[in-house]
Amino acid sequence: MSAATLYTVLGRPATPSDPQWQTWLAEARRAGVRPRCMCTREGTEMYIATIGDRHLIVKRMPGSAAAHAPGCESYEPPPELSGLGQLLGGAIEEDNDETRLKLAFALSMNTTARAPVGDSEPGDSVTADPSRLTLRGTLHYLWEQAGFTRWVPAMAGKRNWYVVRKHLLAAASDKTTKGAPLAQSLYLPPPFDPNRKTELAARRSRVMGSIADTGRGRRRLLFLIGEVASITEGRLGHKLVLNESPDYPFLLPDDLHKRMTQRFATELELWAAADEQTRLIIAGTISANRSGVATLHELTLMTVTDNWIPYESIPDRVLLDHLTERSRSFAKSLRYNLASSKALAAAVLTDTDPATALYIVSGDQHRDAVDELIAESDLPSWVWDTGPDLPSLPALRVTGSGSSLSL
Repeated sequence: MSAATLYTVLGRPATPSDPQWQTWLAEARRAGVRPRCMCTREGTEMYIATIGDRHLIVKRMPGSAAAHAPGCESYEPPPELSGLGQLLGGAIEEDNDETRLKLAFALSMNTTARAPVGDSEPGDSVTADPSRLTLRGTLHYLWEQAGFTRWVPAMAGKRNWYVVRKHLLAAASDKTTKGAPLAQSLYLPPPFDPNRKTELAARRSRVMGSIADTGRGRRRLLFLIGEVASITEGRLGHKLVLNESPDYPFLLPDDLHKRMTQRFATELELWAAADEQTRLIIAGTISANRSGVATLHELTLMTVTDNWIPYESIPDRVLLDHLTERSRSFAKSLRYNLASSKALAAAVLTDTDPATALYIVSGDQHRDAVDELIAESDLPSWVWDTGPDLPSLPALRVTGSGSSLSL
């Protein structure tokens, strides 16, 4: 959260760093009065959500992202510049304090069902169907809602799996699917600690026991998100190990592994070829047998930088490194359900006045599609044709004193 974020709670100025923050939020909730984010002169209504049993947080009201100042953490770029635009009102329905998600993948299965085979893609996300969120679309949505598409220089060195997990769980706290809380189906392993290895194993065993095959009725599946440590050949099929659970491999059936290496060849190549700081994120559905062994059924992969910002190509990564090295503030655009052939903004600078959409162009045909996006957007644009060097970035927004805005 930006240190500059200021709210009014029950009419009083307040920030999350105030000692009475939780007390004030509780009073406002009981009184039915919404806090306001004061990133603009008029302020914008927010709502109060709960994480865990009692911790209260302030969240952006659905549909209000554009009302916030570009430098505010509640600001989001126009949805039409990413894959989000086609999903709002269809796969994603926002209603006051709750968001309903329609998923293109199952969170339960028949006891006799096997992992998807044949023509079905493993969490493919290649379809642009706006009525259902694919695995990749769901991962992108939670990642963006958790704030990990946003970057300001003050965030340097402050992100790790503990932080990522905490904010992903918070992002899911007000989401439902098929009338049930999405958080009930999420499994994000806690950070690994060798000194707590037995305790963590016991907790994981309880989670897997809750979905273990009983041989009766439908089986629950969990929606797994984690960072991949390795994918190797096992005694039977393949196995995938997460950084957070180095002592617990997830079984990866051969047919799923084969389709994974085909469908996600780009992500796997970026992970293998890039520097050691590049991370590979997996999202997928898992089941567990009576012995507590987990098997992957569907999956999607996403590469992220050492700052946990997603990217999908080498030029994408070059641009992100360029922005961070120059201490710029920006929001990364994500593809969601969009096919890789569709054009979208690479990112949006949030430290310019107004915000500036950044585009990467490769080839004349792609340039035509980008030009259409630029023509339809109200934001000024910056375009990098990947042939020449990167052009100069737009100037920073300045304060009245002439210094750049502190975020």
